[in-house]
Amino acid sequence: MDDLRLTLQTLSPDDRRDLALFIQWQRRRAAGRQDLRLLELLLCSTEYKTEELIAKLYPGEPNPGAYYTLRKRLLRQLADFLLLRQRQHDATAATPVRGQLSLAQYLFDAGVPRLAWAMLRKAEKLALDNEQYEPLNAVYNVQIQYAGSPYAEPLAAIIERRHRNKKAADEEERAGIADALLRERLRQARLHGRGAVPVDELVRNVLAEYDLQEAFARSPSLLTRLLSIARSAMLVRGDFVTFAPFLERCYRLMERRHGFAPAHRGYQLRLLYMLAHALYRARRFTESVGYLEQAQAVLAASPGRQHAEAGPRLTFLLAADYSFLNRNRDSIQLLENALQAQPPLLPIEQLTARLQLSFHYFAEGNFTKASQTLISLDRSDHWLEQHMGLEWLLNHNIGELLIQLELGNTDVALVRLRTIERRLHEQFPATEATAGMPARPLGGPYHAVVRYLELVGEIIDDPAVATTPAFAQRVATMPAFLNQEKEDLQIISFFAWLRARVLGRPYYEVLLQVAR
Repeated sequence: MDDLRLTLQTLSPDDRRDLALFIQWQRRRAAGRQDLRLLELLLCSTEYKTEELIAKLYPGEPNPGAYYTLRKRLLRQLADFLLLRQRQHDATAATPVRGQLSLAQYLFDAGVPRLAWAMLRKAEKLALDNEQYEPLNAVYNVQIQYAGSPYAEPLAAIIERRHRNKKAADEEERAGIADALLRERLRQARLHGRGAVPVDELVRNVLAEYDLQEAFARSPSLLTRLLSIARSAMLVRGDFVTFAPFLERCYRLMERRHGFAPAHRGYQLRLLYMLAHALYRARRFTESVGYLEQAQAVLAASPGRQHAEAGPRLTFLLAADYSFLNRNRDSIQLLENALQAQPPLLPIEQLTARLQLSFHYFAEGNFTKASQTLISLDRSDHWLEQHMGLEWLLNHNIGELLIQLELGNTDVALVRLRTIERRLHEQFPATEATAGMPARPLGGPYHAVVRYLELVGEIIDDPAVATTPAFAQRVATMPAFLNQEKEDLQIISFFAWLRARVLGRPYYEVLLQVAR
C-alpha cells in the first residue's frame, strides 16, 4: 500500500477536512490546486496505482517528476498540520510547559525579568504536577542561567530541585529502556515459538542491568513501565491467576494515593488494558469487561483522537470477553464494526481482527463465513510467521484446519494438517538427552500440538473414532490441558472442539464449560 495514502487514511473525517483547509490557507489560493487534487485522490475509496495518479493529475502530458515533487510537498504539509494539531490536543502538558519556557526566554531578552521569572515558576509547577521530567529539566537550566536576577530564587535550592528531577527522569528513562529491550527480545523469541528463551532469567538480567530491582511505583508512568516488564514474563509463563490480583492491587493503590491527571490518561489506559487482559486470562471475564468499560470511558474523555491507538486493542479484548460470557453475537458485531470503521484499522490490526472474527463465526456455527474471513487475510504462511510470529500462525492454521473439516472438505483439512505437522517436525525435531540437556520430544514446546494433530488426523480418517472410550481417555490426558488455568484461551478453544466431538455436544456449549 502507498505509505502516504495509508497515513492519510488514518485521519478522521474532521481532520481530513481541516487538512484541506490548512493547505488552502498555506497557499492563499482557492481550491483546485494540484496538492488538493492529490489529497482527494489519495483519500478516495479506490486505491490508484502511481501511473493512474500521474495520468489523472497531468492528463495532457504525464509528468512523473512533478508528481513526486507534489507528493513531497503534500507530505510536508501533512507533517506541519499534524504538528499544529498535536500542540492543540496535547494533554501531556509538555507543549504548554515549553510554550511558557519560550515566553520566559523572550521576556528575559526583552528586559522584563520579573514577568519572565513568573513564567518560569508557572512552567515549573505545571511540569511538576504532570511529571514532565524532560521539559522540567530545561526549566531548571534556564532558572540557573538567570539566577543572578533579583527576582530569582536561591541558586542552591534550584540546583537541589534540578538534581532531584534528574534522578526521577533517569529512573523513568531506564525503566523505558528496560521495557523496550525486554519486548524486543521476547518479540524475537516469539518468531521461534514458546520456550525459545528463559524468560525469568531474561527479566532478572534486564532489571539488574538497568538497576530497577528495588524501584517502587512512585508515579503512573513508572508503575506502567515496571508492570509492563512483569507482564511480559507473565505472557510467556501464563501465571495470570496470581498476576491479576497483584496488578489490581497496584492499580487501586495508585488510584487512591495519586489519582490519574489528564496528562496520565495514556498510562491509565495501558494499566487498565493490562489489568483487563490479566483478568481475561484468569477467566474473570465479567471483571475484565468492567475494567475495559472504564478504559473506554477514559478514551472517550481524551480530546480529539488522542490515545486512539488504544481503541482497537480494547475492542478486541472486549469481543473475546463477550464470547466467554455467552455473548458471541455481540463479539461478532464489535469486530465487524471495527473492520468497517473510519479511519480504517492499521494492516496488522486488520489481520488480528479478521483472525479473531473467524473464531467467533466458528463458535456461531457459521463455518462458511469463518472460512471467507480467513481467506480475506490474503497473506502467505511465510509472511504471517515473519510478521506475526509462529504462535499466531499456528492459531491461524489450526483454525483453518478445523473450519475445512467442519465444511466437509476433508482432503483440504488433511493437507493443512500435514503442513502444520511438517513445520513443527522440522523446527522442533526430537532430541536425545545429553549430559547438559534433557531429552526433547517431537515438537519441543509444541509437543502437545503434535499430539493434538494426531488425534484430529484420526478423526479425519474415521469420524466415528471420536466417540470411542479409548479416544476419550487420550483426549482427557493431553498434557497441554492438565493445567488449563495457565493455557491460552485460543488453545483451550481448540481443545474444546476435540472434547465436543468426544461428547457429541455443540462446540460453543463445551467451550463455555471448559473455559469456566
